Amino acid sequence: MPVVRSTATRAIVAAAAVVALQCAPAVSLTPPPAASPAPVVALSGASVFIGVGDIASCDSKLSMGTAVLVDSVLRADSIGKVDNAVFTLGDNAYTSGTTAQFNNCFTRTWGDPAKRIIKSVHPSPGNHEYYTPNADPYYKFFGPAAGTVGKGYYSYDVGKWHIIVVNSEIIVNMMFTDSARAAQMDWVEKDIKSHKVLCTIAYWHNPRFSSGWHGSDRKLGPIWQLLYDNDVDLILSGHDHDYERFRPMNPSGLLDTLKGITSIVAGTGGEELRGFTSVINPNSAYRIEGRAGVLLLTLGAAEYRSAFLEVGGRIWDQSGGKCH
Repeated sequence: MPVVRSTATRAIVAAAAVVALQCAPAVSLTPPPAASPAPVVALSGASVFIGVGDIASCDSKLSMGTAVLVDSVLRADSIGKVDNAVFTLGDNAYTSGTTAQFNNCFTRTWGDPAKRIIKSVHPSPGNHEYYTPNADPYYKFFGPAAGTVGKGYYSYDVGKWHIIVVNSEIIVNMMFTDSARAAQMDWVEKDIKSHKVLCTIAYWHNPRFSSGWHGSDRKLGPIWQLLYDNDVDLILSGHDHDYERFRPMNPSGLLDTLKGITSIVAGTGGEELRGFTSVINPNSAYRIEGRAGVLLLTLGAAEYRSAFLEVGGRIWDQSGGKCH
């Protein structure tokens, strides 16, 4: 279990976050693409996997828009009897993941019992959940869906795909011990080896590679190496409040079209949107800033399609690939 930070330490962290926000890059609204019909995103017989990170704030109406968007996709899938699941990429309830913020901000949008999201959601924690000691409200709100209390890593299957949820705070947050980090790595390795499937996704909050304000985090190198060595196909993250899809890369960040992992940052779930820095990763394939929306994946038996669905229905960045 992590060591709980003192009240003074948490205050310093919060103050630093406020100051840093003032230095975030300005948002330059990405021009819209040409209209694209929804059927292009589909794969015959595929499962639907939809979600995003950085979601609910009582000070923003954008999360209501993304909630309505996800719910509409789930309702359409229900009519068509399509298998589906919802994921979150951390920072579910702003600003500190408190009980009140989950009850008053997340519940009125993504957690609304009148919507289908909460029945299908597979969450992951972010740094804002841990602004409240041990992220206790996060684990209490999501219950068994969040995995073991205090750990937050788990796995499940969607169609033919295996899905691994990693708690990136265990990796990047000094609250956690080296033994906790080693335990998560050991669990991930055992989980991958016990699920011998062709197609695998891993997701968590902090991105290993990003051209956004927070940028790339080298601390995630070892987990990326483990997933690369075991032929994982996709890695999804949030944390930066933008959308960015990367070409397949190896753990060093070099283009690798044979074995590389495609990664997507999608932190556009409802909290304040941000721009990109002036230094763009050379393998950044597509970037969107200033647009709230969600990531839609259709998962086939040996391939996938992806697209960014903007609030309002516009479809961006239709892409895809084959499993290793």
